[in-house]
Amino acid sequence: MESIQESVLKTLDSSEKELYRFFSYILQDLWEMGASPEEIISLVKKHSAGFDKLKVLDLGCGKGAVSVKLSKELGCNCYGIDAVPEFVEYARQKAREFNVGNRCKFETGDIRERVKELSGFDIVVLGAIGPVFGDYYDTLTKLSGCINKNGFFIIDDGYINDNSDFSYPLILKESDLKNQIQKAEMELIDNVIIDSDEQRDVDEIIFKSIKKRCFELIEKYPDKQNIFFEYLKRQESENDIIENVITVAVLVVKKKRQGV
Repeated sequence: MESIQESVLKTLDSSEKELYRFFSYILQDLWEMGASPEEIISLVKKHSAGFDKLKVLDLGCGKGAVSVKLSKELGCNCYGIDAVPEFVEYARQKAREFNVGNRCKFETGDIRERVKELSGFDIVVLGAIGPVFGDYYDTLTKLSGCINKNGFFIIDDGYINDNSDFSYPLILKESDLKNQIQKAEMELIDNVIIDSDEQRDVDEIIFKSIKKRCFELIEKYPDKQNIFFEYLKRQESENDIIENVITVAVLVVKKKRQGV
């Protein structure tokens, strides 16, 4: 198994280990760093009821935007786990700021290990964290024990249309994704496609912020400028793929009913 540092780097679209200690600085201006809290809130409303009784597990929660906003709007209880201590502390601050500190708990930890001990959740959120647990079959199988019988997953991710000739490491064709979900004895019950223009606007805001902070670091650490330039270049390439090639979607997946 790769180290937690390597896993975090992959989630943040990098493989440069020396960059790890700078991520908190680079991302300091961003609260929402991946999945859209508003889209997830909408799906929770659509597919559940009794919101104040819901228990939500937010894996790779980042700075807690999804959990805090979910709890604020719906009154549900959220438990977020992330490997970056600075992100977790920021999430706790935001929970206090939004007056949901009693309903949002955040923890620093390796989600790959922690999930082995967790159960009883109504919803598990995987918000743009990438293949931390493996492919879809591995992910859903490993996390199956975390959710209740009638619980479901909300997954922010991307896939390649079946009629496309494009291929990219770790991004599945749509039909392969659906086959892996079925193999895990689960079913896709909703698939909300994110508008490409909307995605482009979000990416532009994020890139502008990280570019500003990377250039500040280049000025402070000129001997390390190559790692910051490479990171920015990688971000531009990733954004191009996300905006123009793959389909970005929020998926809702739940266990199949017995006998189905």
